[in-house]
Amino acid sequence: MAVSFGTVFYRTFTGKLPWIVALPFALNLVFNFAFTPLQFGIKNNLLAAGDILLVLVTLIWALIAIWPHYRWIVYANIPYLLWVLFATVLQLTITYLNK
Repeated sequence: MAVSFGTVFYRTFTGKLPWIVALPFALNLVFNFAFTPLQFGIKNNLLAAGDILLVLVTLIWALIAIWPHYRWIVYANIPYLLWVLFATVLQLTITYLNK
């Protein structure tokens, strides 16, 4: 994840990729870093569920955006996508069971 995201940001800052391609990657990082404080800090399952859905949506958006430019980044992020899918199902289940 670090190598592929770093590549996207480096290529964007050097002008080899348009900034719109890097936008979903940046948003994904913001939402990813927000998850832990929401879930374990303020212990708000509903906000954490919304946040993990945003992580999933921005990841899918990022992979679609980078596909025409660097397909290896999409392949490299398949384990991350699988992890986010698992985490999403887990968080939605936790949220549902703790209503």
